[in-house]
Amino acid sequence: MEFSIGRPDVVRAVNQRWLLKFWQAHRGPHPVPRWQGVVVEKLSDRSANLSMLTVTGDGEAPRFQIRFNGSIIDKAYGSPDHRGKHLDEVMPALMRPDGLPPFTRAARDGCPIYTIHTIRDRDGRVVQYERLLLPFSGDGLRVDRVLVSSEFVCLDGAFDGDNIMHVQTAPPVLELAAKIEMAAA
Repeated sequence: MEFSIGRPDVVRAVNQRWLLKFWQAHRGPHPVPRWQGVVVEKLSDRSANLSMLTVTGDGEAPRFQIRFNGSIIDKAYGSPDHRGKHLDEVMPALMRPDGLPPFTRAARDGCPIYTIHTIRDRDGRVVQYERLLLPFSGDGLRVDRVLVSSEFVCLDGAFDGDNIMHVQTAPPVLELAAKIEMAAA
Protein backbone atom coordinates (compact mmCIF):
# COMPACT_ATOMS: atom_id res chain seq x y z
CA MET A 1 0.00 0.00 0.00
CA GLU A 2 1.31 3.42 -0.92
CA PHE A 3 1.18 6.24 1.62
CA SER A 4 1.49 9.86 0.66
CA ILE A 5 3.24 12.25 3.02
CA GLY A 6 0.74 14.60 4.61
CA ARG A 7 0.84 17.60 6.85
CA PRO A 8 -1.41 17.64 9.92
CA ASP A 9 -3.97 19.80 8.09
CA VAL A 10 -4.85 16.86 5.81
CA VAL A 11 -6.93 15.56 8.75
CA ARG A 12 -10.49 16.81 8.29
CA ALA A 13 -12.38 16.10 11.53
CA VAL A 14 -11.98 18.64 14.34
CA ASN A 15 -11.76 15.92 17.03
CA GLN A 16 -9.05 14.12 15.09
CA ARG A 17 -7.06 17.34 14.66
CA TRP A 18 -7.29 17.85 18.41
CA LEU A 19 -6.05 14.28 18.98
CA LEU A 20 -3.13 14.85 16.61
CA LYS A 21 -2.11 17.93 18.63
CA PHE A 22 -2.61 15.94 21.84
CA TRP A 23 -0.30 13.21 20.48
CA GLN A 24 2.33 15.77 19.46
CA ALA A 25 2.21 17.47 22.86
CA HIS A 26 2.86 14.13 24.61
CA ARG A 27 5.92 13.24 22.51
CA GLY A 28 8.30 15.33 24.54
CA PRO A 29 11.87 14.28 23.72
CA HIS A 30 10.77 10.84 22.44
CA PRO A 31 10.09 9.83 18.83
CA VAL A 32 6.82 8.24 20.03
CA PRO A 33 4.73 9.46 22.98
CA ARG A 34 4.75 7.32 26.09
CA TRP A 35 1.23 6.10 26.81
CA GLN A 36 1.87 6.18 30.57
CA GLY A 37 1.91 9.98 30.42
CA VAL A 38 -1.49 10.29 28.77
CA VAL A 39 -4.18 11.75 31.00
CA VAL A 40 -7.16 9.56 30.18
CA GLU A 41 -9.66 12.09 31.50
CA LYS A 42 -8.77 14.41 28.61
CA LEU A 43 -9.86 11.68 26.17
CA SER A 44 -13.08 10.65 27.93
CA ASP A 45 -15.38 13.03 26.03
CA ARG A 46 -14.05 11.59 22.74
CA SER A 47 -14.08 7.93 23.81
CA ALA A 48 -17.14 6.87 21.77
CA ASN A 49 -15.04 7.17 18.58
CA LEU A 50 -11.83 5.71 20.02
CA SER A 51 -10.17 2.30 20.14
CA MET A 52 -6.97 1.31 21.93
CA LEU A 53 -4.99 -1.60 20.56
CA THR A 54 -1.92 -3.41 21.88
CA VAL A 55 0.73 -4.32 19.31
CA THR A 56 1.65 -8.00 19.58
CA GLY A 57 4.38 -9.79 17.67
CA ASP A 58 7.32 -8.21 15.89
CA GLY A 59 8.62 -7.47 12.44
CA GLU A 60 6.59 -6.96 9.30
CA ALA A 61 3.50 -8.83 10.55
CA PRO A 62 2.47 -7.45 13.94
CA ARG A 63 -1.03 -8.12 15.23
CA PHE A 64 -3.25 -5.68 17.05
CA GLN A 65 -5.20 -6.81 20.09
CA ILE A 66 -8.24 -4.75 21.04
CA ARG A 67 -8.08 -3.35 24.57
CA PHE A 68 -10.98 -0.89 24.24
CA ASN A 69 -13.60 0.11 21.67
CA GLY A 70 -15.89 3.10 22.13
CA SER A 71 -19.64 2.75 21.67
CA ILE A 72 -19.66 4.06 18.07
CA ILE A 73 -16.95 1.56 17.11
CA ASP A 74 -18.83 -1.31 18.78
CA LYS A 75 -21.97 -0.28 16.90
CA ALA A 76 -20.10 -0.11 13.57
CA TYR A 77 -18.74 -3.64 14.08
CA GLY A 78 -22.04 -4.96 15.41
CA SER A 79 -20.73 -6.16 18.76
CA PRO A 80 -20.86 -4.87 22.30
CA ASP A 81 -17.39 -6.12 23.16
CA HIS A 82 -14.32 -7.15 21.15
CA ARG A 83 -11.81 -6.80 24.00
CA GLY A 84 -9.07 -9.40 23.80
CA LYS A 85 -9.67 -10.20 20.13
CA HIS A 86 -7.24 -9.27 17.38
CA LEU A 87 -8.21 -6.72 14.75
CA ASP A 88 -7.67 -9.23 11.94
CA GLU A 89 -10.28 -11.48 13.61
CA VAL A 90 -12.86 -8.70 13.84
CA MET A 91 -12.29 -6.76 10.61
CA PRO A 92 -14.38 -8.15 7.71
CA ALA A 93 -12.36 -9.89 4.98
CA LEU A 94 -13.36 -7.27 2.36
CA MET A 95 -11.79 -4.54 4.47
CA ARG A 96 -8.49 -6.21 5.41
CA PRO A 97 -6.42 -5.54 2.24
CA ASP A 98 -6.57 -1.74 2.72
CA GLY A 99 -7.61 -1.78 6.37
CA LEU A 100 -4.71 -3.57 8.08
CA PRO A 101 -1.59 -2.11 6.37
CA PRO A 102 -2.07 1.34 7.96
CA PHE A 103 -1.82 -0.25 11.42
CA THR A 104 1.39 -2.06 10.46
CA ARG A 105 2.81 1.20 9.07
CA ALA A 106 1.94 3.16 12.24
CA ALA A 107 3.57 0.47 14.41
CA ARG A 108 6.67 0.19 12.21
CA ASP A 109 7.28 3.91 11.60
CA GLY A 110 5.98 5.34 14.88
CA CYS A 111 4.10 8.10 13.10
CA PRO A 112 0.44 9.05 12.75
CA ILE A 113 -1.40 7.50 9.81
CA TYR A 114 -4.61 8.93 8.36
CA THR A 115 -6.93 7.14 5.95
CA ILE A 116 -10.24 7.86 4.29
CA HIS A 117 -12.34 5.06 2.83
CA THR A 118 -15.68 5.32 1.09
CA ILE A 119 -18.15 2.73 2.32
CA ARG A 120 -21.94 2.36 2.13
CA ASP A 121 -24.55 1.79 4.80
CA ARG A 122 -27.19 -0.92 4.42
CA ASP A 123 -29.42 1.51 2.49
CA GLY A 124 -26.65 2.36 0.00
CA ARG A 125 -25.84 5.82 1.35
CA VAL A 126 -22.21 6.84 0.81
CA VAL A 127 -20.26 7.22 4.06
CA GLN A 128 -16.72 8.53 4.42
CA TYR A 129 -14.84 6.50 7.01
CA GLU A 130 -11.97 8.67 8.32
CA ARG A 131 -9.45 6.93 10.57
CA LEU A 132 -6.50 8.43 12.45
CA LEU A 133 -3.95 6.01 13.94
CA LEU A 134 -1.71 7.36 16.69
CA PRO A 135 1.19 5.18 17.88
CA PHE A 136 2.24 5.13 21.54
CA SER A 137 5.05 3.46 23.40
CA GLY A 138 5.95 2.23 26.86
CA ASP A 139 9.59 3.24 26.45
CA GLY A 140 9.25 6.21 24.06
CA LEU A 141 10.90 4.26 21.23
CA ARG A 142 9.12 1.01 20.27
CA VAL A 143 5.42 1.22 19.40
CA ASP A 144 3.36 -1.09 21.58
CA ARG A 145 -0.05 0.63 21.48
CA VAL A 146 -2.12 2.34 18.82
CA LEU A 147 -4.90 4.79 19.61
CA VAL A 148 -7.48 4.84 16.82
CA SER A 149 -9.98 7.61 16.15
CA SER A 150 -12.76 6.77 13.69
CA GLU A 151 -15.17 9.28 12.19
CA PHE A 152 -18.08 8.38 9.93
CA VAL A 153 -19.39 11.21 7.74
CA CYS A 154 -22.34 11.09 5.35
CA LEU A 155 -22.97 14.12 3.15
CA ASP A 156 -26.66 13.13 3.00
CA GLY A 157 -26.87 13.58 6.77
CA ALA A 158 -28.13 10.62 8.75
CA PHE A 159 -27.00 7.12 7.91
CA ASP A 160 -27.40 3.65 9.38
CA GLY A 161 -24.22 2.97 11.34
CA ASP A 162 -25.40 -0.33 12.83
CA ASN A 163 -22.99 -3.07 11.78
CA ILE A 164 -21.81 -0.85 8.89
CA MET A 165 -18.46 -2.62 8.67
CA HIS A 166 -20.13 -5.98 8.04
CA VAL A 167 -22.81 -4.90 5.52
CA GLN A 168 -20.26 -4.04 2.81
CA THR A 169 -20.83 -5.95 -0.44
CA ALA A 170 -17.69 -4.61 -2.12
CA PRO A 171 -14.27 -3.58 -0.82
CA PRO A 172 -14.17 -0.02 0.51
CA VAL A 173 -12.71 2.54 -1.86
CA LEU A 174 -9.47 3.95 -0.48
CA GLU A 175 -9.56 7.72 -1.03
CA LEU A 176 -6.48 8.67 0.99
CA ALA A 177 -3.67 6.97 2.89
CA ALA A 178 -1.22 9.44 4.42
CA LYS A 179 1.71 9.28 6.79
CA ILE A 180 1.47 12.48 8.81
CA GLU A 181 4.76 14.30 9.28
CA MET A 182 4.82 16.27 12.49
CA ALA A 183 7.20 19.05 13.38
CA ALA A 184 9.75 18.23 16.08
CA ALA A 185 8.44 18.68 19.60
